[in-house]
Amino acid sequence: PVAEGGLPWRHAPDGSIAVASPPKEVREFDGRPYVLERGITTDFALVRAAKGDRHGNLVFSKAARNFNPLAAMAGRVTVAEVEELTELDPDEVHLPGVFVQRVLVLTPEQAADKTIEKRTVSRPSRSPDELEP
Repeated sequence: PVAEGGLPWRHAPDGSIAVASPPKEVREFDGRPYVLERGITTDFALVRAAKGDRHGNLVFSKAARNFNPLAAMAGRVTVAEVEELTELDPDEVHLPGVFVQRVLVLTPEQAADKTIEKRTVSRPSRSPDELEP
C-alpha cells in the first residue's frame, strides 16, 4: 500500500481523504523489490554529548548513543551541547565532527542538570505484614 500510494495524509472535516500519499518509486535489487524512501532532513538538530572536542567529534553516554548520532546527521545545522570539552582518541568517537557545526560547552551546573532523568519506584500493593512467607 505504501508503494502504490493513496494512503491518507490529511482528512477533510467530513472524514474523507483530503490529501493522499503519492506512489513511491520501487526498484529491484538482487531479484527483490524495494520501496525507496527519502531520508529525513531537519533545519536544526540539538544533541547532548558526554564528551567532545573543539572539532565537533562527540562521545555519547549510554542510551544517548541510540538516537543522537542519527539526529545530528539529519540536521543541516547541528548544535552539540558538550558536558566535557577534551581531546579525544579517534577510536572513542561516536560521531565525527563533520556532522557538527556548533559546539556549546556546558557549565558544571548545566551538565549536572538532567531533568529528563527521573528515578521512580513503585510502592508495593500490600504492606510487608500482609505478605505471605
